[in-house]
Amino acid sequence: MEALEIARWQFGITTVYHFLMVPLTLGLGVTTAVLQTVWVRTGKPEYKRMTKFWGKLFLINFIVGVVTGLVQEFQFGMAWSEYSRFVGDVFGAPLAMEALLAFFVESTFLGLWIFGWDRLSKKIHLATIWAASIATWLSAYFIIVANSWMQHPVGVTVVDGRPVMTDVMAVLTNNTAVLAFAHTITGGLSVAGSFLLGIAWYHLWRRRRDGIDSVGADGKVVVGEHLASGRDKTDHRVWLKSARIGAVIAMISFAGVAVTGDLQAKLMFHQQPMKMAAAEAACHDGTSFSVLSVNPIGHGQSCSNVEAVIEVPGLLSFLANGDTKTNVKGVNTLVPEYEKKYGTHVPDGPVYGDRAGQKIDYVPVMYVTYWGFRLMITLGGLAALAAFIAWFILRKGTVPESVWLMRLAVLSILAPFGANSAGWIFTEMGRQPFVVAPNPDATGVDPVFMYTAAAVSPGVSAAELLISLIVLTLVYGVLAVIEVRLLVKFVRGGVPSAMPELLSENKDESDDEGARRDVLSFAY
Repeated sequence: MEALEIARWQFGITTVYHFLMVPLTLGLGVTTAVLQTVWVRTGKPEYKRMTKFWGKLFLINFIVGVVTGLVQEFQFGMAWSEYSRFVGDVFGAPLAMEALLAFFVESTFLGLWIFGWDRLSKKIHLATIWAASIATWLSAYFIIVANSWMQHPVGVTVVDGRPVMTDVMAVLTNNTAVLAFAHTITGGLSVAGSFLLGIAWYHLWRRRRDGIDSVGADGKVVVGEHLASGRDKTDHRVWLKSARIGAVIAMISFAGVAVTGDLQAKLMFHQQPMKMAAAEAACHDGTSFSVLSVNPIGHGQSCSNVEAVIEVPGLLSFLANGDTKTNVKGVNTLVPEYEKKYGTHVPDGPVYGDRAGQKIDYVPVMYVTYWGFRLMITLGGLAALAAFIAWFILRKGTVPESVWLMRLAVLSILAPFGANSAGWIFTEMGRQPFVVAPNPDATGVDPVFMYTAAAVSPGVSAAELLISLIVLTLVYGVLAVIEVRLLVKFVRGGVPSAMPELLSENKDESDDEGARRDVLSFAY
């Protein structure tokens, strides 16, 4: 393997792993803030318990997300120095804003929230979790601004072969960034919804299994109590409301994902037509959407063996342009257009090394883009369907005793995680062979683009990159074990894992002394 390939694997592995934390952080943080808002307004004890339990899981995920995110920006200097030189003038502003918000605003207000229980007034304490949650969204926006500029460069002029920012507002309000942010936020909320639903279902099932709750002759729940374990009637309301709220969030957010995804597809039709064609394995021009194509990779990257088995006439045109008649260009039409605009071979230059003179393949890896696009849609749809079925079942106030149904509910948590990851992989892989994609509808040859082959650090050897790849993969593997074990430990512990005073014989949720002792349970 050459240095470029190893560097891409390294960035891909660390980015996909880090992105597993991002949607849950974006969705669960705001959800926790809403739950605490309801508690402050109503004073109902179940909402305080929900805030502390889901808040603890949010913190675990947030901390691991921060640790894994640090490596992302370091890699710009380690393995992608030529890329950093090319985009540095543009990326400096949004990345600086992201770092300030991530490490100062988020961390500061989360610290105040963790240790501010019963030390700050309820309204000020509530404001801290809202400030931290909003900061995570702003942080995500600035990262997406930087990434979206790579998908659709705007607001710059070229000076000595490098883009120089001339319009910061054009960069910050890039239509690609606005839609990508909306899509990411709704995707994060879908993760949070399924997370609440799956875990709450597990605890409702445990109450049935342990004989605490039962079902009466009318089919409705008969709520019991087991005070020694802290599973009283309020505990039942915690899990029932969490499950119902999670189901509603999952269904509504999927609708948001679908709408924003459709708008993104229409932008992609104009900004990255090759990605659109690769997502469909569309070798020829047409209007039909491929539900299933056989052998979308063909021989290598050729289209010789691609055969559409199931197609929906007019649907591809609707996704691309909002009608059923627009002719969407296929790979065989686009390749000559790209070659005419950007060349057929890697240009000469010291940054390309041995790759100079090689023929450029403008077609992304189609089996990744084709199946990644479908996996994203399928998993997202399954998560929404599961949420609807669960919402219907929960109308009786509990869940069935079936252990297999419980396991399916817990496993359904993974569906929106997989959908988010598949979508991110599709977005990034579909841009190849560019690390900064050109604007193909620009007049003449758009000078603002960069081949991935030119972006890797020239002074870093393949051996050095391989060592760092192995080390980072091992470290991330250890972090994964730590996070999963922590999450499983506190999930199984239920609300008492976040509020240990519930296990005492004389528990009183309004007891200031007990509440203050609980503050330290948030410090990991």
